[in-house]
Amino acid sequence: MSKLKKRIPFRMWILLPICLIALLIVWVLTLAANHYKDTLIPQHAASRWKEGGAIAQISCFFSVNTQVTPDSIEEFEHNLDTALEQASIVSESENEDARLWADAYSASGKITVKSNISNISTDCIGIGGDFFLFHPLPLLSGSYFSGNDVMRDYCVLDREAAWKLFGSNDVAGQIVYIADVAHVVTGVVEHEDSGWYKAAGLDGAMIYVSYDTLKKYGSNNGINHFEILMPNPVKGYAKDYVEKSIGISAEEMELVENSARYDFLNQFKHIGKLSTRSMNGKAIIYPYWENVARAMDDKLAYMLMIRLLFVAIIVMIVFVELLRYWKHKKWTVKGMCKKAYDDITMHLSKARQRKKYEKQKKQ
Repeated sequence: MSKLKKRIPFRMWILLPICLIALLIVWVLTLAANHYKDTLIPQHAASRWKEGGAIAQISCFFSVNTQVTPDSIEEFEHNLDTALEQASIVSESENEDARLWADAYSASGKITVKSNISNISTDCIGIGGDFFLFHPLPLLSGSYFSGNDVMRDYCVLDREAAWKLFGSNDVAGQIVYIADVAHVVTGVVEHEDSGWYKAAGLDGAMIYVSYDTLKKYGSNNGINHFEILMPNPVKGYAKDYVEKSIGISAEEMELVENSARYDFLNQFKHIGKLSTRSMNGKAIIYPYWENVARAMDDKLAYMLMIRLLFVAIIVMIVFVELLRYWKHKKWTVKGMCKKAYDDITMHLSKARQRKKYEKQKKQ
């Protein structure tokens, strides 16, 4: 052990633990960042989409009272089908009924709901399309409904709303009344009650109804959110198409490519936006899931900054030690080249002598 201590300079007994600790911190932060990203289920719809091929998930958030309607979204869908057909983009799935895209729109608002036991005025999301494909909230009982259903008198309650209205989670199939119109409770979902979700706007009971129901019987500011899964044959294709074809100006809309949100390059770019992140001149009210995602963006950016700092420390230590080694080396490039040349010459000379000896021996 004493001989080893003499061989290894004293500074290395300090620098090596520093590098190991820095590597450990980078590793732990990387695992933590990956875990945090995975908890944001609505951001990973593209990875759950089973239709094959390169798929992008795009989210649009509109300013208050922007003129987005179910009819304008239907027109967008029709134009998308035409554009994909003209680009010869087809499903790679063996299923003949496989879809090339799926979308959903929603509006945030308030609504009053009555049961045989009580009534509540609560936050509400009015949905259209495949909303629960993007937001597969954990079911406590029953099932979801589709915003594409012909019958619009369905609803999904979260746990808190179910308890306030019925005193139970197991209420799938029960009837609630919205403006004296009967609606069937298809299911009950878990209520996110962490601090982040409360701060993001999910600070009370939540009910999910069709957009038609919210528009007719509740209060809202129109369709605020649009989400789509669609082919992305080349990087940026889906995002560019939605931005140009949705029919809303950039001043009235915020567009996010969720499927690329947590790429390293995008996270790195986000670091430069931290100082101006909270500044927003658009009249956009983000839904609770986007508020949580934006808070996570900031958290991951800070974690990335710390990881890069410790990586920089490791790189700096290695660079300084290599520089020190180079400065105190006892060899030169010229000397190494000469030694290599001499070794090769000696090897060739011995080979010739061995060949000559074997030839003489045969004679």
